[in-house]
Amino acid sequence: MGRARIGAEVGEPAVATALAGEAPRNTVATAVRYTLQLLAERAEGNTVEVRVPPFGAVQCIPGPRHTRGTPPNVIEMDAPTWLALASGTLTWSDALAAHRVAASGQRADLTGYVPIPPIASLRTRA
Repeated sequence: MGRARIGAEVGEPAVATALAGEAPRNTVATAVRYTLQLLAERAEGNTVEVRVPPFGAVQCIPGPRHTRGTPPNVIEMDAPTWLALASGTLTWSDALAAHRVAASGQRADLTGYVPIPPIASLRTRA
C-alpha cells in the first residue's frame, strides 16, 4: 500500500504558509512532504534518496535502482533548506557552498530539479 497523495489544495497553502515563516510544525511537515512528492513525480526514479528529517524522504532521479542497505546517493537537509531549494529562494550551488546540504554519491545532485516550478510561483504569494 502506497502513501496517501497530498493534493495541491492542501499542499500549496501549506507551502505558502511555511515560506512566509513561523508556520506550525504540522504545516511545515505537510509542506515538506508535498514538495518531496512533487520532486519524486518530476524526477521519477530510484537513484537518489532525498531526506528531510524528520518529515520525509523520497527516492528519485532516473538511473540504477537501489534496493538494499544504505543508498549510494543520499541528499539530506533540514526543512527550511529544502523549502528554500524547492521554491527557488536558494540555489543548489549556494546550498552546497554554505554546507546546508549533505550530499554523498556520484549522482547526489539536484541541479535541474530545483526549484520546483509550481512551488517557485508560491513564493511570490507568501
